[in-house]
Amino acid sequence: MLNKYAREELERQQYRIIGEHSAVKTCGWTKNMIKGQGGCYKLKFYGIMSNQCMQMTTSMSCANRCTFCWRGYKAPVSKEWKWGVDDPEMILKESMRQHHKLLDGFGGNAKASKPVYRKSKTIKHVALSLTGEPIIYPRINELLEKFNKQGISTFMVTNAQYPEQIRDLLPVTQLYISLDAPNKELLKEVDLPLFDDYWERLNQSLEYLSQKKQRTCIRITVIKSINDIEPEKYAELIHIGSPDFIEVKAYMHIGASRLRLKRENMPKHHEVAAFTDELIKYLPDYEIASEHKPSRVLMFAKKRFKIDDKWNTWIDFEKWNTLVNSGHTPETMQYLLPTPKSTGAEETVEETELE
Repeated sequence: MLNKYAREELERQQYRIIGEHSAVKTCGWTKNMIKGQGGCYKLKFYGIMSNQCMQMTTSMSCANRCTFCWRGYKAPVSKEWKWGVDDPEMILKESMRQHHKLLDGFGGNAKASKPVYRKSKTIKHVALSLTGEPIIYPRINELLEKFNKQGISTFMVTNAQYPEQIRDLLPVTQLYISLDAPNKELLKEVDLPLFDDYWERLNQSLEYLSQKKQRTCIRITVIKSINDIEPEKYAELIHIGSPDFIEVKAYMHIGASRLRLKRENMPKHHEVAAFTDELIKYLPDYEIASEHKPSRVLMFAKKRFKIDDKWNTWIDFEKWNTLVNSGHTPETMQYLLPTPKSTGAEETVEETELE
């Protein structure tokens, strides 16, 4: 999938290529938590411990060339799978091995919390969202089953160009669809899709998302002065997908996106918040449940997650693991936990919070 030069460039950026089409890279928030500098928004919103989270993908190819993506235009793109298919057991083991290897240096780092680093040796979560489109890996369901058996939760992000794969996907702990524009014309301008029927694919993907029994989320990446328009149209699309959660997040001016967009297109947190204030007007079934200022992201949740006037957006990962490995189909409301008022996600994470 990658030529020699593309591999070398990714490895310089601390990516580790797994087999022919997968990759792993340590998230900055994983490093931050080990150094006691706080966790990512997924800790605050859902209870994921960043020091125990692995970031990877099963496909570095994508069917879009999104303008806001860090990827360069030399990155592989394709509408169909046309490479060899690596064994899911190999992908699992090698991804974990390379992830741990990337964190080895923290064992002797004076700034690292030793207890938090020791906990990082046990991976409890995987974010299938590093780069490319992980859902198109032909054996993705086999890999999901292996993560389940290892007691590893799965958060997967898809760009909504493969509706049949969404329909046929086995349960994941939380499934995301990226919603990058409120109308057909702007979506083509922002995502630069390869498929001619990209709009129909998005709408079909949203339909299939609405049928999932597990947790679902729609993510909107706000690009200032470009796609921060027509909140009522975003709301129409959100109603089709009927996700449990909505994340409205700022575009970050990094990587190759700097060649396509300006720094002024990266909104401040208060500007993202202003957009969410407009969007919520058209979403009567949701409330703004939380925010994470360091990540410039706000989270909406359906009102059913507020039980006895308290939010329950965290995940009972033990319950999830029991359900998904017992032959039963997990359902969203079966693996909830109350959302703590303080998580350590905003500021420094104390070691005692992770013991």
